[in-house]
Amino acid sequence: MLLNSAFAKKFGYMPSCIARAPGRVNLLGEHVDYNDGPVLPVALDMAVELAFAPKEDGLITLHALDLGERVTFNLKSMQDKKDWQGHELPHWALYPAGVAWALQDAGLSVPGMQAVYTSEIPIGAGLSSSAAVEVAFAVAWQALGGWKADRMKIAQLCQRAENVYVGVASGLMDQFASAHGVTGKALYFDTRNLEWQTVPLPPATALVIADSRVPRSLTVSAYNQRRAACEQAVELLRKYRPDIRSLRDITPIELAAYQEFLPEEIEKRAEHVVKEIARVHSAVRALELGETRSFGALMYAGHASLRDLYEVSTPELDILVETAHLLKGCVGARLTGAGFGGCTVNLVEEAQVDQFIEGLKIGYHNKTGREAVIYHSQASNGASVRKARN
Repeated sequence: MLLNSAFAKKFGYMPSCIARAPGRVNLLGEHVDYNDGPVLPVALDMAVELAFAPKEDGLITLHALDLGERVTFNLKSMQDKKDWQGHELPHWALYPAGVAWALQDAGLSVPGMQAVYTSEIPIGAGLSSSAAVEVAFAVAWQALGGWKADRMKIAQLCQRAENVYVGVASGLMDQFASAHGVTGKALYFDTRNLEWQTVPLPPATALVIADSRVPRSLTVSAYNQRRAACEQAVELLRKYRPDIRSLRDITPIELAAYQEFLPEEIEKRAEHVVKEIARVHSAVRALELGETRSFGALMYAGHASLRDLYEVSTPELDILVETAHLLKGCVGARLTGAGFGGCTVNLVEEAQVDQFIEGLKIGYHNKTGREAVIYHSQASNGASVRKARN
């Protein structure tokens, strides 16, 4: 195995185990996590893989094979975010170092480690490569440390690493999906009470992810503006519904009754969130009943809402969705992730995938002059650890 060979080349002996953690794509439920809403992600068959072995001196030496970079840091001095020689940790190393910090802070054993890792997940495409790195290291340290924790706890610790140590304000969905994925299933995840269940994906379908190659440019200010609009909507609606905690607590009918009391932009943002939450619930019912066309219609509706009401799409993402809609075998399509660039997700009949991908590439190039990067994927299992084979 290439990962074993890479480890042996770097350290002179074979690794003890291989950890794997997948990326994720979200099928429905965009921009609802900070409104206590439910989401519908899928763990992908693109993953981070990590070959590792324990090290007795408490040092952690990591090789990021894709970057060609190496770092060593001491578990005793992670708070300073410096390597063992006192230099600032490179940005990529903050994610595994943050996991070690979060685990230790929770009172869990974090043995020294030597590791090499690589990723099939494209960086910066909105498929949660960073969360996959975090979860892979967490389950590796769990295997070495011998401690028990359920997958939700692992996801929460990884989220804390990203929020507090790395300084990225992410929700829990990415780490949750990477830890909990199930082959052939979507994951309904309630971000308010953390309840979740698997939902069957339509048989004989595949996930096709199209990277627009427009870098995601969601600025902090744009994100904060949308969060603030949601919070303002809640404050205004509390005059009529004093009991609500978030937009999760307003139904589409109630919003229609009170929307005249909201400023136009605030109403548009609230309408997206409230109806997107309703779409997630409808999607679960459609999938459970095998109503594939209904599910696809909800994906298209979600994209239109993100484009027109939340205003986070781009011309390129719109073209990808419009082109997909016209291609044979496409069940549904929408932008996925925060928007302002990045990817679309398409549910496609398996028998039509090759023709669909070719048609999408050609159509997108003809209309934009850009080359989309397209991935044929399936729903996969979540994080795992296995013994390395010599």
